[in-house]
Amino acid sequence: MAKRYDLIVFDWDGTLMDSTAIIAASIQAACRDLNLTVPDDDTARHVIGLGLLQALQHAVPDAPQEMYEPLTQRYRHHFLSQHDTIPLFEQARETVAELHAAGYQLAVATGKNRAGLDRALQTTGMGGYFHSTRTADRTFSKPHPLMLQEIMDELDVPPERTLMIGDTTHDLQMAINAGVDAVGVTHGAHPEDQLRELKPVALLDDFVELRAWFRANA
Repeated sequence: MAKRYDLIVFDWDGTLMDSTAIIAASIQAACRDLNLTVPDDDTARHVIGLGLLQALQHAVPDAPQEMYEPLTQRYRHHFLSQHDTIPLFEQARETVAELHAAGYQLAVATGKNRAGLDRALQTTGMGGYFHSTRTADRTFSKPHPLMLQEIMDELDVPPERTLMIGDTTHDLQMAINAGVDAVGVTHGAHPEDQLRELKPVALLDDFVELRAWFRANA
């Protein structure tokens, strides 16, 4: 079967790395440290995928403006204390390696900052698989399409030959805004019914299903 796509772009947190619970708990712990309103689990999970400042502003909208910088620092303290223990999802590495070996161009578009993504790529040993990466501190945050547009421009791949894979509505909406097909995965931050509303070309539960879908459809 001829390839349907040339470029596959992955989100990181909640898509490749099983970090949703730790991110949400770190947001909540940072709020407790500073005696701010603690968001519930659904709210803390919903902002995952956005740039950190934007995420905190959405999760804790009643915080005084001057508190967002210390809140950011407390979040990073809690998250980084656990970062090296966070695993990739089962078969995530094998899936990315298989796609790389098959000749796809691969990229990451993430709400992490550049230092955070570089740390994650080094810790997991995944950096060598990706031809391009974009982070929320170096371009517009999701769901703005610029991350995907910059990756496509860099790798000279048109939207119709590009696929976005993510676990949040922010990922899927970014793909829509960029004119790119998207696959949603249900093992991350946003519930299946919210992902389904954005009509991805597929909605899959794990990397076992994703690998099978690639072999049949991509």
